[in-house]
Amino acid sequence: MILERRYEFGWVRSMPKWGDSTKNIREIRGIRGLGLYFSGFGALLFGVWNFTFCGFEVGFVVWNYFLGRNGGEIGKKCVTLHFDELNPPKKIHSITDYTIMAKKDTTSIGFEDKIWKAADVLRGNLNASEYEGVVLGLIFLKYISDKFEEKFSELSADEYADEEDKDEYTADNVFFVPKNARWSVISAAAHTPQVGTTIDAAMLAIEQENPRLKGILPKNFARPELDKRRLGDVVDLFSNIQMHSSADEKDLLGRTYEYCLQKFASMEGKNAGEFYTPSCIVRTIVEILQPYEGRVYDPCCGSGGMFVQSAKFISSHQRDLSRISIYGQEANPSTWKMAHMNIAIRGLEANLGKSYADTFFDDQHPSLKADFIMANPPFNLSDWGQPALTGDVRWQYGVPPSGNANFAWMQHMIHHLSPKGKIGLVLANGALSSQSGTEGDIRKAIIEADLVEGIIALPNQLFYSTGIPVSLWFLSREKKQPGKTLFIDARSMGEMVSRKVRELRPVEDIAKIADTFHAFQNGTLADEKGFCAVVTTEDIAKQDYILTPGRFVGIADQEDDGEPFEEKMNRLTTELSDLFKKGHELEDEIVKQLATIGYKI
Repeated sequence: MILERRYEFGWVRSMPKWGDSTKNIREIRGIRGLGLYFSGFGALLFGVWNFTFCGFEVGFVVWNYFLGRNGGEIGKKCVTLHFDELNPPKKIHSITDYTIMAKKDTTSIGFEDKIWKAADVLRGNLNASEYEGVVLGLIFLKYISDKFEEKFSELSADEYADEEDKDEYTADNVFFVPKNARWSVISAAAHTPQVGTTIDAAMLAIEQENPRLKGILPKNFARPELDKRRLGDVVDLFSNIQMHSSADEKDLLGRTYEYCLQKFASMEGKNAGEFYTPSCIVRTIVEILQPYEGRVYDPCCGSGGMFVQSAKFISSHQRDLSRISIYGQEANPSTWKMAHMNIAIRGLEANLGKSYADTFFDDQHPSLKADFIMANPPFNLSDWGQPALTGDVRWQYGVPPSGNANFAWMQHMIHHLSPKGKIGLVLANGALSSQSGTEGDIRKAIIEADLVEGIIALPNQLFYSTGIPVSLWFLSREKKQPGKTLFIDARSMGEMVSRKVRELRPVEDIAKIADTFHAFQNGTLADEKGFCAVVTTEDIAKQDYILTPGRFVGIADQEDDGEPFEEKMNRLTTELSDLFKKGHELEDEIVKQLATIGYKI
């Protein structure tokens, strides 16, 4: 938030050196070179046209001074000052406007919050449930348009390519956007009475171009109760947010959608019950399972993040995407529609059932036997309908308790597993050791059936919507190491990408975990104290069938720093005593100062 913005209309006595800092630079229209200078109380944003050396004059200098954080707000209209010369500066040549644009940092945490703040403009006479579809529809349109425009620019620069040839886009799994559905058309209509009609027409054109999306996209932007002025403001704000990066490592669409679901649910006074699976967790599951070909299934697929990462894995290893078949199911109607969108824009085909449906009560794929099952079911789901399902054929290892669906989800997946199938799922840590109801007995039965291939304890703070600690379970019908289970304690892995959120790093963490798992499968893994251990079923039984990795991997040996224990304790206690003494002195000073203004303690 900007505290103050000052514009200087006169002489500039000094300028920072070119390139003093490049931190927090915004993309600004009409400026070729950019620099950002920080002082103790603000930042000087400046740009240069036609920069020259050897004491020659600079053609143009544009500059602006900001007090506050981050150099300005996205979407703000600002003033630039153009000078004829720099050294010494002459009087202002001209004054023009520019707009602060979004940083191209859309793969970092915080991107979703920008979207939400933009969407919050719609608050007013509409409640959350009424404008939820508006926001999510715009996210979809903007996302596919950004990717399309990137490819469009590439084709336009090629004299032998046709930028309007749909095949040019589908060949690279880029969603082809019809002319009247492109963001430039929507943006141009932002402040006209027809903005809602324009967006509805865009959605219809996309459905006509892609029959599998028929009935999926929202087409209610023209309804009278939706304030068109506010809708236009949201379109403006979205125009300054780039929703696609060249790396595109993260499932931006799905992640943003899940974030908005959480916010909408919170506003409506209820728990969303849905958590976006961070891409680093999904990638870990995919790297271990390696779903190169076969049937891939997610019984609680959310917005389709597991499928997206699977496709990326296959493509990164130069394998044929047509060799996998995607099956999924989702109970939330909005999320189910978003999954269709998420999959469609990546050129994938999927069977997500005839409709959204409860997996336990209306299995959309009753005869499916999947080769790979990957899922992040709702954590510790209660009131899931157990009384009506006590005799269900899926409960091969015991009837799950009515108060927690963790082992209901697991048994549903086992039921749908092919003879050589594998499962990778995320569960709250309670499932590792709980004895509530029948959970302990079910876990014991699954272990004795030799289905549990590996357990990975994950670090906390991976989810930005919940602090529940989780683990990864890997189950297999055909274990490469029968009678053995791999335990990995990865709780110390990852790095903080914000004050509240941690991520697993691709090489240092994900690759190490996956390589460890594969070494175990190949029979070449040696135990590493504090990190991994190969444990027999007999040894698991001695631990009462509790699967907490810390019980088996132990504690890593601490490196000796060479300082004798007695010397270290004497040093530390001396330092602590000094700190206590200083603390008491500060307390006395505070009491003294309070007394001078009439307050005694």
